[in-house]
Amino acid sequence: MGMTVLPDDGLTLAAEFPDATHEQWQRLVEGVLRKSGKDVSGSAAEEALSTALEDGLSTRPLYTAREAAPDAGFPGFAPFVRGGSAAGTAPSGWDVRQRHATTDPARTNETVLADLENGVTSLWLGVGPGALPVSGLERALDGVYLDLAPVALDAGSEFEPAARELFRLYEARGVAKDAARGTLGADPLGHEARTGERLDSAAAVELARVCEREYPNLRALTVDALPYHEAGGSAAQELGASLATAVSCLRELTEAGLSVEAACAQLEFRYAATADQFLTIAKLRAARRLWARVAEVCGAPQAGAQRQHAVTSPVMMSRRDPWVNMLRTTVACLGAGVGGADAVTVLPFDHSLGLPDAFARRIARNTSTILLEESHLARVIDPAGGSWYVERLTDELAHAAWEFFQEIEAAGGQAAALRSGLIGERLAATWAKRGKKLATRREPITGVSEFPNLTERPVEREASPAEPSGGLPRVRRDEAYETLRARSDAHLAATEARPRVFLAALGPAAAHTARASFAANLFQAGGIEAVHDPVSVDATTAAEAFKASGAAVACLCSSDARYEEQADEVARALKSAGAQRVFLAGRPAEYADVDAYVFAGCDAVSVLSSTLDHMGVA
Repeated sequence: MGMTVLPDDGLTLAAEFPDATHEQWQRLVEGVLRKSGKDVSGSAAEEALSTALEDGLSTRPLYTAREAAPDAGFPGFAPFVRGGSAAGTAPSGWDVRQRHATTDPARTNETVLADLENGVTSLWLGVGPGALPVSGLERALDGVYLDLAPVALDAGSEFEPAARELFRLYEARGVAKDAARGTLGADPLGHEARTGERLDSAAAVELARVCEREYPNLRALTVDALPYHEAGGSAAQELGASLATAVSCLRELTEAGLSVEAACAQLEFRYAATADQFLTIAKLRAARRLWARVAEVCGAPQAGAQRQHAVTSPVMMSRRDPWVNMLRTTVACLGAGVGGADAVTVLPFDHSLGLPDAFARRIARNTSTILLEESHLARVIDPAGGSWYVERLTDELAHAAWEFFQEIEAAGGQAAALRSGLIGERLAATWAKRGKKLATRREPITGVSEFPNLTERPVEREASPAEPSGGLPRVRRDEAYETLRARSDAHLAATEARPRVFLAALGPAAAHTARASFAANLFQAGGIEAVHDPVSVDATTAAEAFKASGAAVACLCSSDARYEEQADEVARALKSAGAQRVFLAGRPAEYADVDAYVFAGCDAVSVLSSTLDHMGVA
């Protein structure tokens, strides 16, 4: 049988076409932008299509091989950008870790066993005040094979008695010390960030010494970055604060006699995974690079393989239309998996409402299962590696995080920066900027600030135990809109009707549909029901239609041309019919009886809050 041998360069596709240059692409972009009214050229054309991120970063429309980024190395080798182990999570997938935070040991045991029987591979247990009592740990873990199911404790100020109780259970159940896996969760600085309470770190250091001597696969300390994320911090601030915390732990452990290698082995890092999948991927990769740099400076470069636990962001979870949280957590889980997290916790979609029910827990654990077993997400080592965009974003994020880390170190380290208020101030400033984007809906929240459904029945859950407080605040993306919706709910309960706005649509549907839809969407985000009946009005019919609507305010909706012809007359008629305020959907102009304007980019929260005030909604 004959054999055809291909040339050394293999099969070359599209070889007859010349390579396109970056400048050619820019000229095409310039042409498209000119058609939209933007006369820009060269790099300015590219900047016009860029998206600003936090930390001074931006996403450009095109990335090519020209985008320089440091060599990411190989998986399992310093600087560990591509993963902490050579095989990544490919052998068995990431560790599917679910959280349990009930106070009843028997109930905890029931949910623990259900999770383990249905795909969960490790347990994250809240222990201590407001969670499972230390004395209930044995009952909660009844029937759990502790040599097969790793346990991660989250015990706050009671980390030492919780760890000692877990040691006792290992011994009582005959678990070999080298078979015990997981983390004891000692995190004095994280606890201080949460509560403002200072803890003596000596107990955490002693636990690390015990694990180093007797439990080779058990880690004593957790470096939890969630307090900084939940206080409104950016990705770089989350990384910088976690790095400063870890360095503080490293100093204390080495001063107690542990080698750098042994000290690094006692740390597990916890990060938030958000629905910004590329930023999540880059954050986890950058975190490994940063910690590898610390280990290198400490003289132990091969000890810098960071153990990562990713948790889907509580900040992004909404209380209204919580079903959308399933989509958010799926994207976040994907980002965490692609980013190389060793363990991933998907919070149930009803997490913000209280204790999750069985269905919500099932969906949470199945999110990981589907991505692993059906999408085969873990079968590729570092699937984002080689993407010019991801590599560049990883590098830029690492530099921004390193700057914040240096600022904390210059202030005396993590503990000093927390106690002086430096970290709180930086996080608050970041959240204030993001709050403006949320208020203007430049960062939309589906089901909350966009496409709200006022007729949807609320999802009700049993209240969760009170979360630790007293330190950094906890923020949520939906909090401003949730306040507005709560006012509307109270009005509904008191009057059996929601506050209403009458949409005075002028002209045919083609003239008013776009702006009527925009106005209805905006007002409903504040719990204000939009009444669009009849379909169209004019100066002679507007007054009667408004009176029949039961609304207190009105909003004109139409084209700019129709406004020129009818806005003044219709607004006057609405005012004479008793409208407390008359809005116009469109850019601000000069109409005598129009009180305010709503448009894309306006401060929706301010508009809605003042509207409820005028309506007398408490």
